[in-house]
Amino acid sequence: MQITGDGIWGPPADPDNAIAVLRKAVELGVDFIDTADSYGPAVSEELIARALYPYDGVVIATKAGLTRTGPGSWHAVGLPEYLKQQCEMSLRRLQLERIELFQLHRIDKRVPLADQLGALVTLQAEGKIGKIGISEVTVSQLRAAQQITPIATVQNLFNLSNRASEPLLDVCEAEGIGFIPWFPVATGRLAVAGGPLDHMVAETGHSPAQLALAWLLARSGVMLPIPGTKTLAHLEENCRAAAVSLEPEIVSRLDALAVPGSDPERTGTS
Repeated sequence: MQITGDGIWGPPADPDNAIAVLRKAVELGVDFIDTADSYGPAVSEELIARALYPYDGVVIATKAGLTRTGPGSWHAVGLPEYLKQQCEMSLRRLQLERIELFQLHRIDKRVPLADQLGALVTLQAEGKIGKIGISEVTVSQLRAAQQITPIATVQNLFNLSNRASEPLLDVCEAEGIGFIPWFPVATGRLAVAGGPLDHMVAETGHSPAQLALAWLLARSGVMLPIPGTKTLAHLEENCRAAAVSLEPEIVSRLDALAVPGSDPERTGTS
């Protein structure tokens, strides 16, 4: 959930509200929260710890390997020592001894993949992280990663309006790899009143956001959407999507839906 400032840069305007949203999410049954060292930077991890430590069964997943030098400015850094350092800092901010899912936020083309994932394998052997995930990859990159270490999850941009990662999702589904779609409601574009799903609201009784999220959940059993929100109302609306059972005919119509527009660049917003 988006608990940092606009564009996941800087602190939130209302930290107390961000903490309330996090705590309410857990009350509503959310047991997986995804973050990254670069959200803020550092702000998101610190707020999560303030709100939820000692977590009580909630899995906190974080990422490293994508740095920030300002709003909208992202840079992949896959140097092994850097990744190890960022893990140590995430452990400190999250007040954890072990991060159950640690993800390579982006593959750094300047550094051999074996060195980048090798750093995570070392952290795993030291007991500092559990499972290893990767983010924004192709099928061939997943295959290359699997030659180095087992991959538990993949996190790619995917939603009704951007299905470019469908071949990768198919591989994940076939192999039981968790698929974490970021921007599951296309930064809210699919969820707004007057948007492309509005015509189905009266017919189904579900909000546009719920339809977008329920479609993802119906698409695959390995799907784990991570919708962002800053408000309690939107949080509750999103969580109710987990209980939405879409009729096959509605799923087919959503499958066939051509949503106009495009999502932000794939270079670093989650």
